[in-house]
Order: sequence, then structure tokens, then C-alpha cells
Amino acid sequence: MDSLDRILNQWAIEKPELDTLPMGILGRLLRLSKHLETEISQTHHQFGLKLGEFDVLATLRRAGNPYALTPSELLSSLLLTSGAMTNRLDKLENKQLITRQHNKEDRRSVSIQLTPQGLQLIDRALVAHVETQHGLLECLNEDKKEYVNEILKDWLREFELPQK
Repeated sequence: MDSLDRILNQWAIEKPELDTLPMGILGRLLRLSKHLETEISQTHHQFGLKLGEFDVLATLRRAGNPYALTPSELLSSLLLTSGAMTNRLDKLENKQLITRQHNKEDRRSVSIQLTPQGLQLIDRALVAHVETQHGLLECLNEDKKEYVNEILKDWLREFELPQK
């Protein structure tokens, strides 16, 4: 019996006509999400990064050599507003982890690129990030991990499929 079971039991007494199964599932997911984000944020903090900064650096890193993308490519990958993106880029540039490269033919066109320091940092942070993720899932055996992954993938698909 967990804290959500106690809440659901109270609702069963007060409002027995309510189907509170979704409340239990979503409540547990939201609480779990907070715990997971806290643990992952602590890992990023060891490298002087916030979650959003890590996301930008990791996106540039997985883009492959030369580890550069345009701001619009970053925006579409990270699903941010342009204001939030500019703020993150400014902070990362101040930390000398990225540079903004202007296109020689069109000065309005900019490319965001990892600096050598940024590449070293994200490579170290990524290893710790993945280790933290493994640690967070160690309470589940491989079958359960795959099962949870499939359920979440199916559920997420409902939100991320293009609308007809």
C-alpha cells in the first residue's frame, strides 16, 4: 500500500461512484517523474549544467561531427520556444561550451557548434547521465523494463502522432 492507495481509498469512501484508476496511474507517474528528474538533475549539476543545458549539448553531440546545428534545427529537436532557446544558448556561450558561427555567404544564418571544451564536458556528462538512468531502473528486471518501455511508447504515440 502506497500513499496513492491511501488517497484512492479515501475517494472510494467519499465518492464511491468515481473510477479513480486513472488518478492512481497518473498520480504515480507524476510523482515518479519528479523523483527521476531530481536524480538526473543532480547528475547534471555535478558538471555545472542544468537539465536544459544538458539537452542542448547532447543534441549537438548526437548530431555528429562537426557537432553543429542551426537554431531552428535545435528548436525542432528540443521543442522549445525561441526565447527559451536563446536564453540557453546565451548561458552555454558564456560558459564557452558552444559558439555561434555566422555563415560567410549569409550573415543572418547562424550555426550553433560545440566548442572542444563543450564536447569534452558533454562526453563526460553523458556517461554519468546514462549511469544514473541505469541506476534508476535497477529495481526492474529486463522483462519489466521492456514491458514498461512498450507501454509508454504506445501511450506517448497518442500524443505525438500528427493530428488528422
